[in-house]
Amino acid sequence: MAKTYNVFISHSWVHIDDLKKLRTLLNNRGYFDVEFEEASPDEPIDSENAEYIKTRLREKIRNANIVLGIAGIYASHSDWIEWELDTAIKNDIPIVGVIPRGQERISQVVYSRSKEDVRWNTESIVAAIRKWAN
Repeated sequence: MAKTYNVFISHSWVHIDDLKKLRTLLNNRGYFDVEFEEASPDEPIDSENAEYIKTRLREKIRNANIVLGIAGIYASHSDWIEWELDTAIKNDIPIVGVIPRGQERISQVVYSRSKEDVRWNTESIVAAIRKWAN
């Protein structure tokens, strides 16, 4: 039976299309089973209370085998992405940076915390997940 990978994608709500594209890319990869743990517009955490949101996100990160950090430069300006990645590290969840298509510069917030950074390519991302996931 194939392993199912529980993946938490650290992303920016302002750049939600990157999250949707990455989910689609992984869902469409044959012979690769993935479940997603992060909050998304389809499954939001319905609260404005930061501590409650952090509690729920912490649970989701702990349930993940790996965290994918979308490494667009905008990630360097997000306190939430930094918090999510630091939470993953505190819980021994490996991080892989995924560099969006066409990006010349990448986020140091993601780069400095990732085990590996890969380009936006299905096989590269899947190989990194298989290599680093708990």
